[in-house]
Amino acid sequence: MFSTLAFKIFEESINTYHIKDDVYQIFSNPYPKDSIEHLLYRKNWIDTVQWHYEDIIRDPEIHPVAALDLKRKIDASNQDRTDLVEYIDSYFLNKYQSADIRGNATINTESPAWAIDRLSILALKIYHMNEEATRKDASAEHLIKCQAKLQVLLAQKQDLSTAIDQLLSDIEAGIKYMKVYKQMKMYNDEELNPVLRGQK
Repeated sequence: MFSTLAFKIFEESINTYHIKDDVYQIFSNPYPKDSIEHLLYRKNWIDTVQWHYEDIIRDPEIHPVAALDLKRKIDASNQDRTDLVEYIDSYFLNKYQSADIRGNATINTESPAWAIDRLSILALKIYHMNEEATRKDASAEHLIKCQAKLQVLLAQKQDLSTAIDQLLSDIEAGIKYMKVYKQMKMYNDEELNPVLRGQK
């Protein structure tokens, strides 16, 4: 199942990141550049770094200049994340381009890659909630609460994985069809963001 492959790669990316646990560490992709595994690993690495950017920027003692620099990094990361989702959807569009679409085929509320994006974030939630559920310095109450939340996340992983695999199966069978809209991010575009346009 595709979701099993994806989640395994997401876990690999997360575990590798946490060896150094540094947002500025050098990124290295272990998978061939033209493979879906390469895209999945890169996608999750972006998510993982951004997860930790979001932690850092919430430091109440952060210097305003450092916070602004970090905000710029988060903006760039969001753009990279969107680009990777579109690359992954392009993979599926190419893979299922010969599918015989039935006359009563329906469209899904989100594309496969955006569902996979949610699975990547969920992998991060599971990793970090597991950390909290097993913390040696936490209270018993904290551990119990986090363990309960972890069980919900694991159930969500099962449901989301099933939904992703069903969606891909339906697309392959022509029961559903893909229609991808390029994410027209406006805030990074000098032609569309009036603040950036005013600086030209």
